[in-house]
Amino acid sequence: MADFQIGDWVETIDDTIKGRIIAVEDSTVVMQTGDGFEMTFNTSELVKIQEAIVVNNYEVAQVKAEKEIPKKKKNKTVRPRERNAPRMEVDLHIHQLTPSSKGMSNHEMLNLQMDTAKRQLEFAIRKRIQKVVFIHGVGEGVLKEELKYLFGRYDNVKYYDADYQKYGLGATEVYIYQNI
Repeated sequence: MADFQIGDWVETIDDTIKGRIIAVEDSTVVMQTGDGFEMTFNTSELVKIQEAIVVNNYEVAQVKAEKEIPKKKKNKTVRPRERNAPRMEVDLHIHQLTPSSKGMSNHEMLNLQMDTAKRQLEFAIRKRIQKVVFIHGVGEGVLKEELKYLFGRYDNVKYYDADYQKYGLGATEVYIYQNI
């Protein structure tokens, strides 16, 4: 059994409570912790230690603040929707391609639209643009089917319906595989 005296540094056996003895009565000891709390323990629950370095939470917080590494600036993250946004849009509505479609037959209008689509697709392949959206409108679906036939003739092209929220059913997105 250790002989405890006022001023001795002690630590509890079952916990990590450290402090200095401020009063001793028979088999009980009153200890003052580093935070200034007074606690009473049985002498069998304590052990003498050499010298305790008592640090309160305020001091710990100050040291942490001094040694804290400044945070790096956060890079602007690109949201998936923006990252996957098409690089090029081609509107194939006839009123976008010619000042007036007066006097043109349906066949002539379709040929103009298909020539424009082919020319724009070739341009995208040459300029290494990976995504192109062809806006064809809903209509009866003739232009859409012709576009599918055109895109199917290219080995490095995959096509699918464009973003429904943005275009509805009136657009086809083309992904062009790039050969490096």
